[in-house]
Amino acid sequence: MTSIAADYEKTDIGTIQIAPEVIAIIAGMATIEVPGVAGMSGGFAGGIAEFLGHKNLSRGVKVDVGQREAAIDVSVVIEFGTRIPEVASGVQHNVKQAIESMTGLSVTTVNVHIHDVIFKAPEKVEETEVVPNRVK
Repeated sequence: MTSIAADYEKTDIGTIQIAPEVIAIIAGMATIEVPGVAGMSGGFAGGIAEFLGHKNLSRGVKVDVGQREAAIDVSVVIEFGTRIPEVASGVQHNVKQAIESMTGLSVTTVNVHIHDVIFKAPEKVEETEVVPNRVK
């Protein structure tokens, strides 16, 4: 990730800087909101961190930021049975819209990398135990 130049946004009373990590979190949140996305893919180290209880909202997101533009790469896991091109297009649209509306940056590229397909486990139906009446 690259940092944003100091003169990103000058106001009368100072400058406004948005850290690349913030943009990565916005992109990650926008990605997991898309139907068909099972999760983000952060590789082996990201999996260990999540196993240890550290939730990283920017996992699987790479951001390149300039003064006025940003390029985003997201790595995702898709749910089995969904149309991958439609899900990927939804991710691109959602990420671009979220970053542009929240930061004012122009998003030039949103690359979506499909790293895995996950099968949904069948939902278990809770069985209620019937206790016979012991008293008549």
